[in-house]
Amino acid sequence: MTDARQHSTTTPRVAAFDAWIRSRFVDLNTALEDRYAQQGNRSNVDGIGDDLKASLLEEGRDLIVPILEEGNTDEGFDLAFELLGNVGYYMAACRRHEITEPSRERTSPLVEASTLALHLGATLGTAPRFVTSHMETYNRAVDGRYRTFTWREAETTFLDYNTRSAFKYMRAADALGHIHPMGVSHPAVHDLLIVAKDALTDAMTMNTELGQMLNVDEFFFCVRPYYRPHRVGSTEYRGANAGDFAAFNQIDMLLGLCSPTDLSYNQVVAEKFPYLTPSEQQQLRAAYRHPNLLDTFLGQQASSGQPWFQKHAAAFLDVCTAHGAAAAQHHDDLVANFIQRPADGIPPEHLDGLTASGPPLPILMRSLEGLRDRRLAADRDDIPTRHADIAALRQLLAPQ
Repeated sequence: MTDARQHSTTTPRVAAFDAWIRSRFVDLNTALEDRYAQQGNRSNVDGIGDDLKASLLEEGRDLIVPILEEGNTDEGFDLAFELLGNVGYYMAACRRHEITEPSRERTSPLVEASTLALHLGATLGTAPRFVTSHMETYNRAVDGRYRTFTWREAETTFLDYNTRSAFKYMRAADALGHIHPMGVSHPAVHDLLIVAKDALTDAMTMNTELGQMLNVDEFFFCVRPYYRPHRVGSTEYRGANAGDFAAFNQIDMLLGLCSPTDLSYNQVVAEKFPYLTPSEQQQLRAAYRHPNLLDTFLGQQASSGQPWFQKHAAAFLDVCTAHGAAAAQHHDDLVANFIQRPADGIPPEHLDGLTASGPPLPILMRSLEGLRDRRLAADRDDIPTRHADIAALRQLLAPQ
């Protein structure tokens, strides 16, 4: 049985929209990208391919209206979340091609799409737009091909590697999450810490390979623009962000490198919740409740001479090192090379709305640097890090 037939419990109207998103929609976006690439300033999309933009707008609307008329068929989370993703892809493409543009609108002109997206978001408990999970962990493949905006190789390269990296972070978070109920002295904890370290090392390898394979210009001009903020109804929602998985923050808080009582960090996490699936929201809430491992080890200094402490604390520090190294590599190589540096050559009038999260690039970069340095436990006096506490734990280990 093919993937399509396994998914046949959806309604014919929803299936027709899904088929369009996987075919004609991709053709239209790709054709528009080809036209943009033919001009000197690839950031300018105004007045280019208006015939194609009209087809995108009208064909999508004609498929969404019957779904609205059909009403809520309550087909379960997976199908409803996939439909939200499809509506979100359509709205994001309209934003990319500046059919809609939040700075010139008080409410989205995509009335029917906004109505359906808001209904689905309220039903599911998520932001009413496409999010990272729609591109990666909830992106159902049909005959080996998952949903994309374009047929361009850079987009599938980006998604292939990010999806695999996300699952490695999830593996690390899952391993760390099992430690608290067992206690750090349990013999199995060493195995869990090794699993977490290996998963983080694998994630860093994935990101290194991505950096080597991904074409900078293709990503910057033809992939990234689909992830920008746009309005749904009257509210502007930020764009999809590669960090929109619970695992990254679970690891931060379970290790103790970042604290939920750190105002700046807590704002980052709180803002992320609507962009996660409900199951991931639940996982992230659990990370808030668990004591962190760094404080737990430091609280058991009286046992520092015991073999279990030496073995487990050393493995824990290796996990912290791997997490920090992966964070630094992502920021210093991927973000810098694929967003910050290409942006230096963009005309100022095209810098508005450059980032998926909304704020101007310099502000975003400062925020990301702070997050990187928290994960590195860097020695900084302007933001809270665990530099001194990591050093104190290292002092408890016997010389090797």
